[in-house]
Amino acid sequence: MTVIPAANAISFTDPVDGKFDMGDYLAENAYGFLPVPIIITEPAVGYGGGAMGIFLHESESEKQQRKQLAQQSLDGGAQLIPPAVTVVGAAGTQNGTWLAFAAHRRTWNKDKIRYLGAVGYGNAKLDIYDTLTLGGNDIELAFDTESTGLVVLQKAEFRVGESPLFLGVKQFFSHSTIESSNSLADKLLTGFMGKETNMSSIGFLAKYETIDNLFFPRNGFVVNAEYDLYREAIGSDYEYDQFKLEGEGYIPLNDKWTVAVAGDYQNLKTDEWFLPPLSKPYIDLRGVSAFRYQGDEVTTLQGQLMYHLDNRWTLSGFYGAGKATDNGLLKNPLTKSESSVDAYGVGFRYQIARRYGIHMGVDVAFSEGDSTLYFQVGSGL
Repeated sequence: MTVIPAANAISFTDPVDGKFDMGDYLAENAYGFLPVPIIITEPAVGYGGGAMGIFLHESESEKQQRKQLAQQSLDGGAQLIPPAVTVVGAAGTQNGTWLAFAAHRRTWNKDKIRYLGAVGYGNAKLDIYDTLTLGGNDIELAFDTESTGLVVLQKAEFRVGESPLFLGVKQFFSHSTIESSNSLADKLLTGFMGKETNMSSIGFLAKYETIDNLFFPRNGFVVNAEYDLYREAIGSDYEYDQFKLEGEGYIPLNDKWTVAVAGDYQNLKTDEWFLPPLSKPYIDLRGVSAFRYQGDEVTTLQGQLMYHLDNRWTLSGFYGAGKATDNGLLKNPLTKSESSVDAYGVGFRYQIARRYGIHMGVDVAFSEGDSTLYFQVGSGL
């Protein structure tokens, strides 16, 4: 029988502040991963749950360097280049929606080259909404959809010299089927789309990033722009262009307070008279049902105020607003062309792995008629 020396035993107590910490476990256990519960209260799909595991991959020299810096200061290890990360998980909800997924992020050459790959397979049951205007009165329309499919995403980014600017390319592919229990909606979907749909795009991206930590920034900002071209020549059943501009900024007011702001703009252009319902951009805010507010032009803005009780615990309050507008060929002249919503909430984070700067916690968010609980890794923006 092999006895592991006590000096090599994995500890769940941080040697610097004496608090519960999983950094040693993640670094020293060959099979170590950060378990993250998935508790779903998403209004769009109902209650549900699942789990995912976050695996960190480092060489022995990288582990030792990070450990040494973490012993010298409370945030020293978190300032290094993030390790390669693999995420795997699965979840399901009470309405029959389920998803299994895996993703991997890695960097090379001192963070001059970045790669992200992700794959998911699942079944989504979502309601699609619109507002019909008749005689000056707004009538909300809704029909259910059930989509089953495979999604694959890849991104490669290349740093420009020693600057914070990255340029890159993006590839997306999905194969799905869609149906509805509403006989009229099902006939329309089948008539326009057929039984199966392929969506395929090539995209180009630019990112400017100065944040101080990948997992939980407290200083700096990141601005990301992407332009995706869906074309039949690369396997897409529909042709359209989609532009997305998003940004996050973190401003430390002092040692205790941090202000965070985030914004998002999406625009879809096409000569098609019909696109699959889940193709259009939607307002993505904590507390707002996914795909509840869609349009060919979507804008969101949110802010968050964080109070750091100490190096472990952070409390936060947040507020966001979004607007979705239909302007193009996809607009129905009888339906409302613009919709908006706001959402707000509170949350907390605990720094679960100090040497990596990984924070986990819970957000409770509210919007008109909805309330949602989120288990979060990171800031939540």
